Amino acid sequence: MTTIDAETTVTPLEFAVTKNLTAATPGRVAEVHENPGFGVVFTDHMVDICWSVKGGWHRPRVQPYGPIPLDPAASVLHYAQEIFEGIKAYRHADGSIHTFRPDRNAARLQASARRLALPELPTEYFIQSLREIIKVDGRWVPSGADQSLYLRPFMFAKEAFLGVRAAQKVAYYVIASPAGAYFTGGVKPVRIWLSEDYARAGKGGTGKAKTGGNYASSLLAQSEASAKGCDQVVFLNEERNVEELGGMNVVFVFKDGRVVTPESDSILEGITRDSLLQLAEDRGYTVEKRPISIDEWRDGVASGEIVEVFACGTAAVVTPIGALVGDGFDEPQPLGDLALSLREELTDIQYGRREDRHGWLLRLDA
Repeated sequence: MTTIDAETTVTPLEFAVTKNLTAATPGRVAEVHENPGFGVVFTDHMVDICWSVKGGWHRPRVQPYGPIPLDPAASVLHYAQEIFEGIKAYRHADGSIHTFRPDRNAARLQASARRLALPELPTEYFIQSLREIIKVDGRWVPSGADQSLYLRPFMFAKEAFLGVRAAQKVAYYVIASPAGAYFTGGVKPVRIWLSEDYARAGKGGTGKAKTGGNYASSLLAQSEASAKGCDQVVFLNEERNVEELGGMNVVFVFKDGRVVTPESDSILEGITRDSLLQLAEDRGYTVEKRPISIDEWRDGVASGEIVEVFACGTAAVVTPIGALVGDGFDEPQPLGDLALSLREELTDIQYGRREDRHGWLLRLDA
C-alpha cells in the first residue's frame, strides 16, 4: 500500500475488531455517567491505525483500551513528534449520536501533521475512526445536561531511532472519555493572569499546530496564574499582541458591533471559536480576525469601547472573562450578554435542540 494524499477520496478501511472481555458492566457505565468528570475515566476500546513509509496507512483495528507498547528509543519520547485533536460526541433526545464539524478537526490534524513532519491522515479515515469507536462504545455517550463523550484522536512517531529526522513509522489512536458539564452550577466568569515572562509559542514555531509541546510550555505560566489566584493564563507574542490562553481562544466584543479575535501564525485556529464567530455574523455582528495588542485590550475596556471579553474552546465552549490580572493591576472586565447567548445557541445546535443551518452535525451511529 502507498501513502494516500489527504485530499484524495479513499476506500474505507476494513477494521479488525477485538472485543474487550473485561468491559465495564452497565452498572459501572451508569455510575460514571452520574459524575463523569473530564478525562479521568475511559471507555472499553480504542482505535489503532499504523503508518509507515513503505506501507502507508495499514492494520486498522479496534482493540481493548490499555497500555501502548513502546520502544524506549521511540522517536516521540526524544523529539516530541506528536499531535492530537479534541472533539465530542453528543447524544440527542432521540438517542442518536452526533459529532460537530469533524471535517474541520480532520483538516486541523492534517495541518498539525504537516508542521510536525508526520503523515496526513485522510479526512475519510479520521471520520471513520470516530464511527468505529462509537460502534463499539456508543453506550458510553451520556445523556445528561451538558454531557458528552470526549474523543481524543492522536498521532505520534513510534519508530525506534535516535537520529534526528522525521520518523518512518507512526501510530494513530482514538480514545474516548465521558465528559460532564465543564461548569458545575452554571457558567462562571474566570480571572485571567497576563503572562509577560513566558511565551506559549514563537513566530515560525508550532503555535498553529495542536501538539503537546505547546501545552507543556504553558504549564509553568499556568502554575504562576494559579499562585496569583487566577483560573487561566493569557500569552502575548514578541510584539505584545494577545495570543491565546493555555488552551482556549480569546474574543473581544466592541460596542460598535464588532467581534474581534486575535490572529497570528502562532495561534491555534479554534473550531469552536470559528463556529461562534459564524453565529455572531449571522446575527449581524462584524467579525474581524486581526492582531490586537494588550494595550488595545486594556485601553478598550477602560474607555468602554470593549464591552465584553470571553474565551472559548472545545471543553468549556464559552467562558466569560471577569478579570485581567497582571503585575501591579487587577482590572475587572465588562460582562455582557453575547457570550452566553452564543454559547446557548451553539450547544443547542450540538445537542440537536436547534436547527443546524450550516450543516455542522454528522451522525456517527448510522
